[in-house]
Amino acid sequence: MNKSAAERFFNKIFEVLRKVIKTQRDNIQKAAEIITETVANDGMVYVFGTGHSHLIAEEAFARAGGLACFGAILDPSFMLHTGALKSGMLERLSGYAAILLNYYFVSGKDVLIIVSNSGINAVPVEMAIEGKKRGAKIIAITSLEHSKSMKSRHPSGKKLYELADIVIDNCGVLGDAIIDIEGVKYKVAPTSTVTGAAILNALVAQVAENLAKRGIEPPVWVSGNVGGSEVHNLQLALKYKDKLRHL
Repeated sequence: MNKSAAERFFNKIFEVLRKVIKTQRDNIQKAAEIITETVANDGMVYVFGTGHSHLIAEEAFARAGGLACFGAILDPSFMLHTGALKSGMLERLSGYAAILLNYYFVSGKDVLIIVSNSGINAVPVEMAIEGKKRGAKIIAITSLEHSKSMKSRHPSGKKLYELADIVIDNCGVLGDAIIDIEGVKYKVAPTSTVTGAAILNALVAQVAENLAKRGIEPPVWVSGNVGGSEVHNLQLALKYKDKLRHL
């Protein structure tokens, strides 16, 4: 019996996620160690992506079960609700990354996680370049298969994975989509959002465990739909209000 497209997608996603944990375990651990050290020294973790990659930044921010030391760089210019075609053009524009990093006060005390499936557009590449200039540690979540098969759109010729301190491969394929449909010219159903969110939350879990082992209480957001969470979350908000632009 032929499997439905929906079932085939789930099977493919499970395959990709298994590949991520098999091949990227060490890089995830190394990234978590860098983040743990940063948080232990009162630094922040900022997450940035353009287009659909900004969804991973939102996943990091003010999330039930997430950590308050994770902030999102959310510029409407790169988010789809203000114009998907515009966003696609602006992410190729040089000069914008430095403005964003200054606006969010990213410094050498911090970690910058840059999410870009292709890793070739000017803004994600320059976020890595400019972040390093400020002394921040750079973690990239990207598709190495996609990135290595394309030319950079940045004047330097560099790609995101070539600039990061730690690279976590989302194990996606060229073009992101993975399901063939009979009678449909192009593949459908991308993987990068699912794998990106999984990688991010794996980092959150590992950082929380690392901090706890050091005797440091992780700053965990609790769901607002759980009784007694209001006081706890308010205390976190007061602690991090000057470091989280969108709080």
